[in-house]
Amino acid sequence: MAGFRGVTKIRESIHAVFLHHCILESGMDVGIVNSHELLLKSEVESDLRKACEDLVFNRNEEATEVMLELTQKERAAMEARKKGGFVKVKEKSWRDFEPAKRLEHSLVKGISEFVDADVEEARQSFDKPLQVIEGPLMDGMNVVGDLFGSGKMFLPQVIKSARVMKKAVAYLLPFMEKEKRENMIAKGLNPDDVDPDDDSNYAGKVLMATVKGDVHDIGKNIVSVVLGCNNYKVYDIGVMCSCEKILEAAREYDVDVIGLSGLITPSLDEMVIVAKEMSKRGFHQPLLIGGATTSKMHTAVKIAPNYFSKVHPSIHVLDASRSVTVVSSLLGESKEDFVADIEEEYEEMREDYYAGLEDRYFLTFEQSKEQKLNIDFDKDPIAPTPKKLGVTVIDQVSLEDVIPYFDWNPFFQTWELRGRYPNRGYPKIFNDETVGSEAKKLFDDAQALMKEIIANKSLNLKGVVGLFPANRSENGEDVHIFEDEAGRENGVPTQTFCMLRQQAEKENEESYLSQADFIAPAGYKDHMGMFAVSCFGCDKLVKHYENENDDYLKIMSQALADRFVEAFAEYIHRVIRTEMWGYAPEENLDTSDLLKIKYDGIRPAPGYPSQPDHTEKTTMWNAILAKEHAGIELSESLSMVPAASVSALVFAHKKSQYFAVGQVGKDQVDNYALRKKMDIEVMERWLSPILNYERD
Repeated sequence: MAGFRGVTKIRESIHAVFLHHCILESGMDVGIVNSHELLLKSEVESDLRKACEDLVFNRNEEATEVMLELTQKERAAMEARKKGGFVKVKEKSWRDFEPAKRLEHSLVKGISEFVDADVEEARQSFDKPLQVIEGPLMDGMNVVGDLFGSGKMFLPQVIKSARVMKKAVAYLLPFMEKEKRENMIAKGLNPDDVDPDDDSNYAGKVLMATVKGDVHDIGKNIVSVVLGCNNYKVYDIGVMCSCEKILEAAREYDVDVIGLSGLITPSLDEMVIVAKEMSKRGFHQPLLIGGATTSKMHTAVKIAPNYFSKVHPSIHVLDASRSVTVVSSLLGESKEDFVADIEEEYEEMREDYYAGLEDRYFLTFEQSKEQKLNIDFDKDPIAPTPKKLGVTVIDQVSLEDVIPYFDWNPFFQTWELRGRYPNRGYPKIFNDETVGSEAKKLFDDAQALMKEIIANKSLNLKGVVGLFPANRSENGEDVHIFEDEAGRENGVPTQTFCMLRQQAEKENEESYLSQADFIAPAGYKDHMGMFAVSCFGCDKLVKHYENENDDYLKIMSQALADRFVEAFAEYIHRVIRTEMWGYAPEENLDTSDLLKIKYDGIRPAPGYPSQPDHTEKTTMWNAILAKEHAGIELSESLSMVPAASVSALVFAHKKSQYFAVGQVGKDQVDNYALRKKMDIEVMERWLSPILNYERD
């Protein structure tokens, strides 16, 4: 490339063409490049791109001469610019392209501003409106798919491209419907006697559903968009879908693949139920498993044994970027080898899992209780009495109030943007050579939407806090809360929170923890807090952007609603510590220290590692009347509604700590079910992910 030194435009164009073909067609694995100077092949001017390809592939004898001529012209133009001459070449704009090329550019760049005008102009130049879709629009989406698959394009860009595609197709639909009717009438057919759901032109059909009791769908929405960008017809049947609804829809749409999503741990068991029922009814579609609470190990150990064959494997899909590869492999010629590799991997994982169980020792429940954390509440006294006992409705907190408490890291994770060391996390991610530029664009778009949401009051925050007298139960495993001091003196609790204790053997002298250990026994005037908070309005906002065919802002709205409610929880917990309970009135931590949990006390949530039983939410809801006071409901699987909700218990003692209960034994589960007055079969289902034994 020495002959082109100094002529940056020519050199970078040749690099772009060379790398494009090396990576996508020749299996190039590694290269050392300056990412800041990389062009996409699609960004190279068409004349120059042709000359580069002729040169790289040595297509004709004139290739070198043509490139040298273009280089001389570029050098001359550079010299003229340096001298301040008036010889000025008009800079070409993509808006000068022909309509079809403008549409392709809009798709690759995710520019939706000119879609309607460009689609109309393109429609005028084609014989049929469908040809616009099959031609420039699909050409553009093929480029998007190639770039995303090769790691040159990131999820936010793909979602923007999908927005352009949807708007373009929406514009063309009336013309296509009119043409279809006219053709049918001309043939003497009834234009109303057609299948409105004809999906024969797609690469495949995929059913997507969030399982029963679960309301979280942001990840599912992202996967649906990515698959749609690759010409798969996606039937998204929504959230809280029962097994019956999922299987009926799969048969109705005659889909090729079924995808299940879930965030809360009860969803894991629901997925097993769906897998068993699919096997029982003779389904043959591959089953894809995804969502925050899912894992490859759970899929291999719990789901695959119930539904896996060379025809219909069950496969865990880590994130949206993997979904296209998995689906295309399952529906392509390489399916047999792809499934065989998965089958072998899952078999090895199951062997490792069960071997690990055999090697791991668990204390009996009685032994773990004997080694519990014994806090000396005289030496390490309890927190002072809360300044505001009872239930308090929180409905005067604005969106602006919680913005300083934002943790942006999960936001970028939602969009699958991850910086590499030393640029992991916000705001260092902006410095990352690979994803930094796109992360900054995404962040700027989020800021713009936040301003719009605040101005329009599209979202609002509401919650409820409860602070109650509390004592550990006599058996040491539960926590009683009381309406007031009179109730405590009379020994009449209003609610009892049942806790779980660690049982997996430890290699050191550490205690076997339960949340009950952090509350003082009878005789001490201890207290425990709790709260439930939500961000309302997201469903309406999502519907608005769906109607606008704007998947990008739809998903952005959901991601921001999650950030707002998590920030609200951080804000409320601080208010509890410094004002409502007031055990840390002098606390003065910045946001960074708050996110690093440098304050006294903890706020573990039911259903999470310190208390992995979601049924304890019902006890909390009965205590603070979250539905009545704040409009926050619980689904049948105890997922909070709306989806952008957070709940937690609040412990104030300085020795309270986060921990993971881990797996528990049959003896503790029997005792726990007895304390909760629940049937053992029901209890085992709720605790299924943490049992160290197989259920009957």
